[in-house]
Amino acid sequence: MIRRICIFCGSRFGNKPDYKEAAEALGELLAKENIGVVYGGASVGLMGTVADACLANGGEVIGVIPQKLADRELAHTGLTEQYFVSTMHERKGKMADMSDGFISLPGGSGTMDELFETWTWEQLGFHQKPCGILNIAGYYDPLVEMVDHMVKEGFLQEKYQDTLLVESNPGRLLEKFRQYEPPTAKWHD
Repeated sequence: MIRRICIFCGSRFGNKPDYKEAAEALGELLAKENIGVVYGGASVGLMGTVADACLANGGEVIGVIPQKLADRELAHTGLTEQYFVSTMHERKGKMADMSDGFISLPGGSGTMDELFETWTWEQLGFHQKPCGILNIAGYYDPLVEMVDHMVKEGFLQEKYQDTLLVESNPGRLLEKFRQYEPPTAKWHD
């Protein structure tokens, strides 16, 4: 059962209105499906957009933000709960512990870090939660090609490629999350 999904995304809006529209649609969908949002706790960019859309539709939103970022007045002040932590590592661990899956929207290097770390944890058996990409306007197409390349070059097993769920529609991605079955073999098999 999926009670909360951790959202990774940019603290900026990006250059296409599609990004913000999809972030709003995802926040609204999660609220309507009674699935809480766990995210980085900021009020800016796509992060704030997902949080605001979920809250506006009666959803639960939990933020986890390093105190150093909160001190820069980036913390969202209207969340269901907001946790203040010391480091980015602590932030990622707390968000992961409170979530039943992970969705990445467009973002920069921080979003990529979060996506790859949680996906790697899944491969290593540290969790059995779905990891997905909401591929808005083809943003993640180059990354999907890179993952294909990692498989072709023998650095990633195909069974783990398949654990990274990719969709351009929030509803279809959520359906893949509900049907997700983690691999049963160990990562080195």
